[in-house]
Amino acid sequence: MNAAQFFKDCTDRMEKALDVLRNDLKGLRSGRATPAMLDSLRVDYFGSPTPVKNVGNISCPDPSTIVIKPFSADDLKEIEKAIRGSDLGLAPNNDGKVIRLTIPPMSGDQRKKLVQQIKKKSEESKVSCRNIRRDSNKHYDDAEKAKAMTEDERDTGKDRIQELLKLYEFKIDEAADKKSKEVMEG
Repeated sequence: MNAAQFFKDCTDRMEKALDVLRNDLKGLRSGRATPAMLDSLRVDYFGSPTPVKNVGNISCPDPSTIVIKPFSADDLKEIEKAIRGSDLGLAPNNDGKVIRLTIPPMSGDQRKKLVQQIKKKSEESKVSCRNIRRDSNKHYDDAEKAKAMTEDERDTGKDRIQELLKLYEFKIDEAADKKSKEVMEG
């Protein structure tokens, strides 16, 4: 591999780390009902765990309610069971046709705990990006030892990777700050 390939690989991997964080943050409860809150929820569908969005329509008629309308009425019980068994902390209300989830307002303590969770997830993402940087730097060192590139090319490559890391750390902070503000405003 050459310097351009190292850089592209590093960029792709850091982008994946950022995407993982964004998806994790989407699933966090912010006091406002969103279909994304159920993204991690899996329903036992004919013996295999299936995302709830694949077995029904999810909508939010108002900021504090999520409505799940299964494609088949037979799936109501399985969806309800999955919600009760999840860590969402929501009580499903099954009327025989749809399941309604009421999102209770969050207390100040809950909001602070959630912000701590966001900080922890963002730090995990930063650590992941730093590990990617370390791997990339090792690739540059190995390429220089194998005489595939000069010392100057190696150093320039490492500098570019460091700049890339700073950029992704900034993007991670930006995503975490945005979600933290959303949580605190409710």
